[in-house]
Amino acid sequence: MTVYRVPATLIHQIEEELDKDENEVMLFLCRDLVPDLPAVDTRELLAALNERGRLMPNGIFYGLPLKTVAMSCRVLMVEISEGLDKKEVSSLIFLLQDYMQKMTKEKNFLGVVIDLEKLNLIASDQLDLIEDCLLSIHRVDLKKKIQKYKQECKMCGEGGGLPCTLKNWTNYGIKSLLCIMQKCPLGICLIIDCIGNDTEILENSFRTLHFEVRCHRFSSMETMKQRLHEVARQQDHKDYDCFACVLVSRGSHHSIFCTDQSFPGFSLEMVKDYFVGDSCPELRGKPKLFFIQSYIVPGNQQETTSLVEVDGDSLSIPQVADIFWSHCKVDVSILERSPSSSSYYLCCLAELLCHPRMRKRSLQDIHVVLNRRVYEWSRIHPKEQCSLSLQHTLRKKLFLSPR
Repeated sequence: MTVYRVPATLIHQIEEELDKDENEVMLFLCRDLVPDLPAVDTRELLAALNERGRLMPNGIFYGLPLKTVAMSCRVLMVEISEGLDKKEVSSLIFLLQDYMQKMTKEKNFLGVVIDLEKLNLIASDQLDLIEDCLLSIHRVDLKKKIQKYKQECKMCGEGGGLPCTLKNWTNYGIKSLLCIMQKCPLGICLIIDCIGNDTEILENSFRTLHFEVRCHRFSSMETMKQRLHEVARQQDHKDYDCFACVLVSRGSHHSIFCTDQSFPGFSLEMVKDYFVGDSCPELRGKPKLFFIQSYIVPGNQQETTSLVEVDGDSLSIPQVADIFWSHCKVDVSILERSPSSSSYYLCCLAELLCHPRMRKRSLQDIHVVLNRRVYEWSRIHPKEQCSLSLQHTLRKKLFLSPR
């Protein structure tokens, strides 16, 4: 049987992109997988797993023995850790002082768990102590996670097979920290360019990124709705990693006019809604990327939007998850002065997404560079000022991996 090996370049890319906290999580999750390597860093860990054929091309762990109930317990501890703030961890350390000596207040929750394991006070079938402590600090929600885990483990022991939640947990690995696009094509990229100056460069760039590109120029509002509806209903999404949509049009701050050029236009919030939740179940849990260039027509009322940015400190996943929403606004007068001019935002976006060095960086980090360039452009060209904003509910760092 041929054992698959992921390329060393991918391991190097992963190592570079993990920050200190993410490295700690990786090492914690894999403590039982490489017991013969007592002191390893992330590179040694991934290399060892790769050598043993336990990494797949998409970066998840593969072929784990189902002492993976222990692995599942580690994932449970990571999930609990993500739900605790520093004050709560400090309270847990205080509550555990009767069981442990010389516990430093600076320890994080995973460090506490490791110390408890060394004293045989916690294991996959021995979680009562942590459960009681969570109850003492009034984190009933996290206590319920442990109870659910126990129930599913009991189902396993009674011959009920591996419950769905635990099946997911056994694949919890690099992909829990990063989202690395690997499929070819990566997904559908829908481009609706109602100005017509940037279609070619956008099409070439997203094809280079291995998207299946669908281009439409000069669409009316009804035609655009039809295109959105058709693409959202496609079953092909289930075979892809993500979805991308690029919109270029005149409009107001929160709507687009297409070729109709009439107020109030079509709400950008409704564009997003075609591809989330029940509207497009094949894309549930997958990144949905939106890049919008709006040429703002003055004198229109500004609608409100409900999409909010979620940072790493959020304790729960928002209802509208996995959205990346990049929106550049510039006054429509730029088109009146130069009707055939390209969007500086879109030109920079196309360049950065395809640049070999940038493709080793996460999409979030690329957008920081993009924002810096747009800001500098606006400073030098005050008559062509761009306003660029990013709102996202991504739960992982997203990479459009080079091939």
